[in-house]
Amino acid sequence: MALRFGADVSTTETRYGTVLLDQRSGHYWELNPTGTLIVRVLMEGGDEAAAADALVDAYDIDRPRAEQDVALLVAELRSSGLAA
Repeated sequence: MALRFGADVSTTETRYGTVLLDQRSGHYWELNPTGTLIVRVLMEGGDEAAAADALVDAYDIDRPRAEQDVALLVAELRSSGLAA
């Protein structure tokens, strides 16, 4: 499922990852390059399997670890209210 940030969430990619600003609370979140890759794939309409594929291709990790990383990040973004 594609990922969409709320209207009150601003994103900026940096050379170190991505910074998210929740304008409602003023809290910042920083995603490392792995998290940035996951979010980029999902924001471009890819599903969680495609994000896991991208991690396997980009980093030296196995498929189960990639799937776990994607699921954990997506769950955290959604439970924090940043993404739907």
